[in-house]
Amino acid sequence: MLVDSHCHLNYKGLAEQQGEVLERARARGVTAMLNIATRESEWDDVLAAAEANEDVWASVGIHPHDADNHPDIDTAKLVARAAHLRVIGIGETGLDYYYDKSDRQRQQDSFRRHIHASQQTGLPIIVHTRDAEADTLALLGEEMARNPFTGVIHCFTASDDFARQALDLGLYISISGIVTFKNAAELQATARWLPQERLLIETDSPFLAPVPHRGKTGEPAFVADTLAYLAELRGADRQELADATSANFYALFSKAAP
Repeated sequence: MLVDSHCHLNYKGLAEQQGEVLERARARGVTAMLNIATRESEWDDVLAAAEANEDVWASVGIHPHDADNHPDIDTAKLVARAAHLRVIGIGETGLDYYYDKSDRQRQQDSFRRHIHASQQTGLPIIVHTRDAEADTLALLGEEMARNPFTGVIHCFTASDDFARQALDLGLYISISGIVTFKNAAELQATARWLPQERLLIETDSPFLAPVPHRGKTGEPAFVADTLAYLAELRGADRQELADATSANFYALFSKAAP
């Protein structure tokens, strides 16, 4: 068992050869993939891939980059689409102050609406955060105190302290191919100690292809390379880590559990 907990099968680079991409992933032992939505125009395509493939699941959400363009996406819309049998998560959502492609207040409002959808549906929230650690933690903590929910910090690149506080909130942390990069020493240090029972692995494909594929279009098959690197980094048995991260995926995204 090996799960890619976050990929974008409908993005350019993968969509044109989606069937072949899925077959290459299966050939490397990938048994499940979570296909992530980032804007409303993607929802139908993301769902279509999940409907057509038993090993593909879907999320619905609006990326913080697109918060300005989706003022009409409220909690009710998210909840309604999340009722689909193949939708197992809410997001990706969150805060991105690095690019600031959307107004920060609108990002926060959108993030909060997604959390409310998670609280109402019981589906986990998929969190993107970049250069916004304090506000991300403050908003998550406030909403968690009001009404507990589950979720994952995807493509983790934040600080060690952020990781500890996210874990204290009960969240999972997902490691991408970035951990294999030579300039990722801080992330590697965090990845060594993250508790195995809260760890997920992802590709975020078509982005962030891990070594030895760096510079290529990322795809779900490459989650096996990230797993291999992470197992060596942590001094863990590769199969044990694959089984553990897969079990964690189904514990968090319980709607997909066999």
